[in-house]
Amino acid sequence: MTEARESLRAFANFRVLNGEADAAERDHLIRNLAQLFSYVSDRCDDEQVAQYDEVLCQLADIVETEARAHVAELLAPLERAPGSVVLKLANDVIEVARPLLEFSTVLSDDDLIEIAEHRTEAHRVAIAGRKGLAGRVGEAIAAFGAEPSLTRLLGNDQAKLSHKAVEKIAERALENQAFAQMLRGRTDIDWAEVRAEISVVGARALEGLGLLSRAESPAMVSRVQAVVYNRIKNQAGFSAQEWKLAWNQVKALADRRRFDLKALHRFTRFGYGHHTAAGLTMLLEVRPEIVVKWLAMQDYVAFTVAAKAIGLDADLFESVVSVLPWRDMPSRADILNVRKRYEALSEDEAAGIFELWRSHAFRRRSEDAVA
Repeated sequence: MTEARESLRAFANFRVLNGEADAAERDHLIRNLAQLFSYVSDRCDDEQVAQYDEVLCQLADIVETEARAHVAELLAPLERAPGSVVLKLANDVIEVARPLLEFSTVLSDDDLIEIAEHRTEAHRVAIAGRKGLAGRVGEAIAAFGAEPSLTRLLGNDQAKLSHKAVEKIAERALENQAFAQMLRGRTDIDWAEVRAEISVVGARALEGLGLLSRAESPAMVSRVQAVVYNRIKNQAGFSAQEWKLAWNQVKALADRRRFDLKALHRFTRFGYGHHTAAGLTMLLEVRPEIVVKWLAMQDYVAFTVAAKAIGLDADLFESVVSVLPWRDMPSRADILNVRKRYEALSEDEAAGIFELWRSHAFRRRSEDAVA
């Protein structure tokens, strides 16, 4: 209750300001509000997060750099933070943006790619040092970055280097021996696999650096095929850590009013299975544990009925089924069979079944848990 009273008092103070307070008072308010949110972030519902988001965004427009930097430091380590203000501050001057670019898990890969494309080299350097940097983000650094950000990317052994990123860096390494040396030191890169997926120009660049041999034996081709298959196979499976990350990032998209079917299409296009599952959960308006259970049980029927009830088109549904983090990766035959059932089911019938589930099974489990 004390936290709630302090929260209301903070919002009241903001309304009292009415645009006439001095800089010190505004600075004091945004610092206190961000500090308060950092204490209660794990207990805020979506409406409360939206309130903090709106007020922090308005205050960020009227306070000095030092205050914005303080807020960014407070928000950077939070798993759930207001999506709009996080993105706003991540696009700010580097003194403000740095902690968010380096540590905030609220920023999605798309957010980071856009910042890498349109902000400064200092922003790219900060992004390049992120733990677990995704391959798509590394590609943006490789495409738009200068020597400092590329050097940090290559030195970040927790950053995933996609084949496209390796190809771009290799072409630049022909004129920069430091890049070539750092590429040679990346023990996580399977050069045979790289050869199978890059362009002729990229392959020649890597050959020129001595990272690829010019000869390719039948045994090597077979090995490459096995590596590619195993990589695809290993993408299947639910990860609690990935789910938590995806859930908070989709929530942040919703904070900015940017989560919709177009976002779901992007998740499937880039193979973001956990984000796809989190997005469906929000569209269906069910508890996350229900969708997690469907995935664990390989319950194609539940997903078929639920997706039809909210009117997903057949192509998007097929893409969703293909990328979801199932317990076992579905075969192509499985996916085609599920699509046939999906097309045979009417939207009205699916909506009726889903509402029956929602009013009985979902509610009863919730009541049992409370009891």
